[in-house]
Amino acid sequence: MTSTLTIGERVAWYRRRRGMSQEVLAGLVGRTVDWLSKAENNRIELDRLSVIKSLADALDVALGDLVAEPSLVEWTSDSGTQTVPALRAALMNYRNVTPFGPADNTVEPPSVPVLQHELATLWEAYQASRFGYVTGRLPSLIAHAEAAVSTFTGDDLSAARRILGLANQLAATQLTKIGEADLAWIAADRGLTAARAAGDIVVTGTLLRTVAHALQATGRYREAVQLTNDAANYLEPHLRKATPELLSVYGTLFLAGSIAAARASDAITTRTFLQAADEAATRLGRDANHLWTAFGPTNVAIHRVATAAELGDVQVAVDLGPRVDTAGLPMERRVRHALEVARAYSAWNRSEEALATLLDAEKMAPEQVRYHVLSRQLVLTWIRQQKNKPSATLVDLARRLDVMD
Repeated sequence: MTSTLTIGERVAWYRRRRGMSQEVLAGLVGRTVDWLSKAENNRIELDRLSVIKSLADALDVALGDLVAEPSLVEWTSDSGTQTVPALRAALMNYRNVTPFGPADNTVEPPSVPVLQHELATLWEAYQASRFGYVTGRLPSLIAHAEAAVSTFTGDDLSAARRILGLANQLAATQLTKIGEADLAWIAADRGLTAARAAGDIVVTGTLLRTVAHALQATGRYREAVQLTNDAANYLEPHLRKATPELLSVYGTLFLAGSIAAARASDAITTRTFLQAADEAATRLGRDANHLWTAFGPTNVAIHRVATAAELGDVQVAVDLGPRVDTAGLPMERRVRHALEVARAYSAWNRSEEALATLLDAEKMAPEQVRYHVLSRQLVLTWIRQQKNKPSATLVDLARRLDVMD
């Protein structure tokens, strides 16, 4: 398998590997042979994860095998060292889950203000789409936070546990984005343990949202929907006097759930979750970034576009997407929305606008566009669908995304 295969071509590759005919696979997913043939030959786009998940299940492969999200294992930190292996080592050190003590008793934890500053720096870098930098710096932050939890007492201990919880949440969020779902699950679990030990409802809530994202990354959409409901019930008793942080966490929980519901083809639950998020955004009153949630009315609008695309409501996505003003949001959110708009344009056969949108997004955040599965698959599909020689602009973009030799 190579990074230059479209999702349809991967379906064909796995189908042949399984010794399965098109007739059999089409029957398993409730589609016609003509539809499957067109999908495998890039004459129709496989851009809905619910459809891709049904194909993965029928082929008995992981969702990630068909989506083939690239890993950051080849990315390097500013020091030139590999990043994902170091983060994996930090999360999977046996001493962190056994009674034998920390891995390095000589680690001197920084003060709480220093730890808080480092945490904020990395979250801001993530929201600026500097993913390689974040992955390279996270192992040090996690090690320092763990040392602080082992050393501090009193209020400093509670603060250190909160920092450790949020550092692990960042790790889980980052790892989910780069296709390391198993590591993301470990990070989320570590973060929840720290948040519960601190008795911090808000941090626990934001980590539950991260678990929902981790479930989605492995195609477990209905479980993510159920978790959204369970987490909302957990947070609701505290909403009467909710802080802006809690409102933001509560609202983004429903946004995560809305995507899961849409990918499960559950339009009713999708609308219910979006309505709950909209009510929280109205109560908050404006776009904000409490606990790095980027939550507010604009993020709700972004998710209306994304869920419409997941549900196959392309016209809604095309009509609404370009009108959403994301200028006030962090770069990661702005570019993620741009990718959805490009997808909607592409599905509506407005290829020139789709390409222009993707090129604008690349100018804003080249790392995010280069390594996001949606941008890579869009470009691959456009290349395959060209009847004549692709334009120099499209070829250059394909080479920058490393999907074309």
